[in-house]
Order: sequence, then structure tokens, then C-alpha cells
Amino acid sequence: MAVCATDTTRALSCRNSHAASNLKLVSIFVIFFTSVIGISSPVMLARLFHGKPVYDKAILIIKCFAAGVILSTSLVHVLPDAFDALADCQVASQHPWKDFPFSGLVTLIGVLAALLVDLTASSHVDSHGKSSTKNYTPIGGEELEAAKKKSAVELGAVEEEGGGGEGEVAAEEVVRMKQRLVSQVLEIGIIFHSVIIGVTMGMSQNQCTIRPLVAALAFHQIFEGMGLGGCIAQAGFSFGTTAYMCFMFSVTTPIGIVLGMIIFSLTGYDDSSPNALILEGLLGSLSAGVLIYMGLVDLIALDFFHSKLMSSEYWLKKASFVALVLGSTSMSILALWA
Repeated sequence: MAVCATDTTRALSCRNSHAASNLKLVSIFVIFFTSVIGISSPVMLARLFHGKPVYDKAILIIKCFAAGVILSTSLVHVLPDAFDALADCQVASQHPWKDFPFSGLVTLIGVLAALLVDLTASSHVDSHGKSSTKNYTPIGGEELEAAKKKSAVELGAVEEEGGGGEGEVAAEEVVRMKQRLVSQVLEIGIIFHSVIIGVTMGMSQNQCTIRPLVAALAFHQIFEGMGLGGCIAQAGFSFGTTAYMCFMFSVTTPIGIVLGMIIFSLTGYDDSSPNALILEGLLGSLSAGVLIYMGLVDLIALDFFHSKLMSSEYWLKKASFVALVLGSTSMSILALWA
């Protein structure tokens, strides 16, 4: 039980409901404005430079910076907090929490859930982009050479009629739909994580914890917003959809803080109680799993191994890797305070 021992004098001096409420009211406005700045910056820059030669390369580098931010958020911020919540002596001393590493299990469930959503949506996208291959039938070995010659003749005819351009347009549309899917699933994962942060802060009455957390979350929202904003800019949403996604990201953490304050005022629910720690640990683990999958599979792997633009210019691959490292480093450093 020594693990549960705390400095009672310091704990009592830090638990000041009035001072904590004032700090939380300030944090609502600070976090909202920093979120708006973070997510709108890459979107506005993308619209400003749209159609210029540097546009695609700049968006790619911003997206790689975003991937680093998202990956660091999941592995350095969200997942350790989830493990700590379920490893707290109030939780870890009880069944079944002391019998099994539930943080790792729920993180795995989050990864598999993100994969399932990705596979389902990708199958839907592919069914639209490849509808012409529904009636495909295998060709026998002796017919292969004849089929190749026939295809070559037909391909030449299509190119003369300008059909090749239509194929390229269709392929680009499939890629754009995939980018939109990635942006939407990524925002869902980030919003899920932001709600957890906001509610946890809203229920807390510890001013010693809240004060440094406000500054850290302000920078956190800027970097995370830049990451999500880069993905949204590349996906090419309409103005209305882009504005809606930016708005939802900006208000989620402040709404979470308000919700946490309401929950505490109505129920007096202690954010350090076993039930609160279990809920925080499980939701955090699930959110971490989703973000890990999105960062590695839909951002890093997609850009570094399947981007024609990056493959065509070696310097761009090096610049993108540097951006990835900078994004990871920037977000990881914030773990010193939050």
C-alpha cells in the first residue's frame, strides 16, 4: 500500500475548487483559439498556394509532419496515460485488473477496429473505382499470347481516342476518396482522444495539475491541429465540409472541459476514483490503438511507399522524413508537461 501513499499537505493545498474552476474557464478559450490556429493554418496555406508548383510538395511535407505528431500523441501521450490509469494501486489491486494487461488488449482492439473500418470503407471505394472488372474471367495458358496482342491493339485505339486520360481521372478519384476516408477516420480518433482529455480536466479539482496542463494542451492542440489540417487539405474537401471538420476539432476539447465541470458539479464525481481511472484507461487505450494504426498505416506507409511524387524525387523523401522526425520530436517534448 506504500505505492498509494501521497503527500497529504501538498494534495490538500492543490485541491482548490474555486481556483481550479477559474483555470478551467481560462483554458476553454485558450485551447479553442490555439486549436483554430493549428488546424486552420495548413488549410489556409493549401488554399493560398493551390495550383502552384510547390503546392503538392508542401502538402506532402506537412502531412509527414502530421504523421509524426499523431504517432507521438498515441505512443508518448495517450498510451502511457492509459497504462498509468489502470496501473494505479486503487485499480491494479482489484480483480480482474490485476490479472491481465487490459491496456494492451484494448489498444489491440482499437488497432483491429480501425483496420476493420479501413477495410470496409476501402472495399466500398474500390467497388466504385473498379466496377468494370466485375465480369473478369481467367484466361487459359494457350490463349495468353493472343490476349496480350489483342489488348495491345485495343490499348492503342483507346489512347488515340483519349481514353487513357479517363482512366487516369478515375484512378485519381479513387485516391482522393481514400484520402478523404483517412482524414475522417483520423478526426474521429483525435476527437475521441480530445473528449477524454477535456472531461478529465473538467472533473479535476487539482490546480497544481491544471495550471501546467493548460499551456501544454495549447501547444498540443496546435501541433495536432496542424497534423489533421494537413490531411484535410490534401483530401480536397468542399469548403463547407472543411469548415465543419475544423470547427469540430476546435470545440471538442473545450466541450469536454465543460462536460467534465458539469459532471463534477452534479455528481461530485472524483476524477481519481477507481471507476474514473478505469474509464480513462480503457477509453485512452482504445483511442491510442486507433491513432497508432492511422499514423503507421494510413499516413506513414501510404506516403513513403505508395506516393508517386515522393518516389520521383529523392530530396523530397529526405525532407519528408525530416518533417516526420520533427513532428514526432515536437510532440514528444510536450510530454514533459502533459
